[in-house]
Amino acid sequence: MVDRDFIVGLYRKRARHYDGTANLYYLIGFREYAYRRQAVAALMLRPGDVVVELGCGTGLNFALLQKAVGPTGKIVGVDLTAEMLDRARRRVDANGWKNVELIHDDIANYEFASPVDGVISTFAVTLSPDYDRVISHAAAALAPGGRCVILDLKRRDDVPPWLLRFGVWITRPFGVTMEMTERRPWESISRYLVDASLKNLYFGFAYLAVGVKNIQP
Repeated sequence: MVDRDFIVGLYRKRARHYDGTANLYYLIGFREYAYRRQAVAALMLRPGDVVVELGCGTGLNFALLQKAVGPTGKIVGVDLTAEMLDRARRRVDANGWKNVELIHDDIANYEFASPVDGVISTFAVTLSPDYDRVISHAAAALAPGGRCVILDLKRRDDVPPWLLRFGVWITRPFGVTMEMTERRPWESISRYLVDASLKNLYFGFAYLAVGVKNIQP
């Protein structure tokens, strides 16, 4: 099993060039930014809302989230790797965003300070072996009607073993392993939230999962 120290070490090395290397997947038709845009839209945020991004990395989603919550809203970015957060901080400073708080923490241990309107994670939750606990905490922290959105990679049950191994190989630079292909965070979304939905992306090798906090007590 890939452990916490391995992920920290991997992303410490990749932080400087993360944004550029992520764009390389466009060469195989993986429309990452378009998928990120869909994920943020699925939060259905409004100006003034508070949103937490778990595994925010270098802050690639911040511009999209800023458009959604506006200057009166707030973005909290949580990430395990200090070097990734340094890149996120540079992005925040360069854009003059005053409503972003960055927190250095394991998403499995992060404690939400107060109810929030949305929680999002893109290509991060599956890296945590404690993903079910992460989603449970996120669900508990949502205000009634708030949404949790996860965008991530997944395996297709009908693919031959060689294709699965190839998929793991090309995503290995981002910490993906065969063991991670067995994780199913969308089932946790269904377990802790209502109106859960699962949308397949990229021929079924990625997904967008959405759940809503029950308005009824």
